[in-house]
Amino acid sequence: MGISQYLKEIGRGREGARALSREQARDLMGQVLDGQCTDLEVGAFCIGMRVKGETPAEMAGFLDAVHERMTRPAAAAPLPVVVLPSYNGARKQPVLTPLLALLLARKGWPVLVHGMATESRRVSTENVFQALGQRAQAATEPIAPGQVHYVPTAALHPGLARLLDARRAIGLRNPAHSLVKLMNPVAGLALVVGSYTHPEYATSMRDTFLLTGQPAMLLRGTEGEPVADARRTPAMELVMNGEAEVVQPAQPGTLTDLPVLPDGIDADSTASYTLAVLMGQVPVPEPIWLQVERISRACKQLQSAGDTSALGELAA
Repeated sequence: MGISQYLKEIGRGREGARALSREQARDLMGQVLDGQCTDLEVGAFCIGMRVKGETPAEMAGFLDAVHERMTRPAAAAPLPVVVLPSYNGARKQPVLTPLLALLLARKGWPVLVHGMATESRRVSTENVFQALGQRAQAATEPIAPGQVHYVPTAALHPGLARLLDARRAIGLRNPAHSLVKLMNPVAGLALVVGSYTHPEYATSMRDTFLLTGQPAMLLRGTEGEPVADARRTPAMELVMNGEAEVVQPAQPGTLTDLPVLPDGIDADSTASYTLAVLMGQVPVPEPIWLQVERISRACKQLQSAGDTSALGELAA
C-alpha cells in the first residue's frame, strides 16, 4: 500500500503535522522493516518524525511492528530477563554496561544486552565484550540464569538495524533510536532498563511503558547507556502495574569522593577495570551497586507476583 499517506500526515512540520494512531504507526513501521519502502521514503519518514516528534501511541505502534517480526530469545528458566539496550557507547566516560550486566548475572538473573554501534567514533559495549572474550550470541539461544547474552540488533531483526544505520547517511536520529530503548526482545517476562539523555525523553518513555504495560526501570544513564553514572547516583523510576514510582532518589549535594575508574575509555582499559571490579580488586561504584539492588528487587517482584503486586514494597 505504501507509506505516502502517512508521510502526508507527519511531514507537515512541527505545527501542521498530525499524529498517527497506534495501528497506523504499526503499519508504517512494518512496511519500513519489511523493506517495502524506497530509500527516499525512509529518509522522508526519518526527517518527518524527527521534526514532529513521536507520541506514546506512535511509539507503541512502532513497537508492535517490531515485536511481531523480531527473533525473540527466551529465558531457559521461569525468571524475568533483565534487558539492557546499549546503543550510545563511550564518548567521555567508559561504557560500563557490561559491568552492570555481569553484576546482575552474578545475582542469578538472566541478562540480555542488545545493541550495535550507531556512531563510528564511540567505544561500544560490543567492543568491551570482545575485549572480555565474550562472543555475541544468536538470538535463538535461550538465556540461562546467571548468564549474559549479547545479541547484535541485526540478529534480532535486520530491518531494524538498517533503520538505525540510516543515521550515518542522514546525520539525524530517527524513531528507531528511541524504539530500541523501549522494546522487549525477549519471548517472555522481562524488565527493560531504559535510559535517556535529556529530561523530556523521560516523560515520553514513561508514558510509552505505561501504555504498553512493559515493566521497566527508567533512569538518566551514562551518556545514554542504561548504566548509572559511576560518579553520582541518578534517580531511578520503576514502571510496573500501570504506575510509575521513584524507587531510588537522585544523590543530592556536591560530590566529595570520586570512585576508582579506568584511566581511559578504550575497550581494553574498560575490560581490565570490569575484571578488577568482579574480582574484588576495585570496589563496585556505589551508584552501580544501588542500581543492581533496585533491579534485583524489581525482578524478584516480577518473579513472585507475576507483575501484580504493589510498588510500595520496592521503594522500601
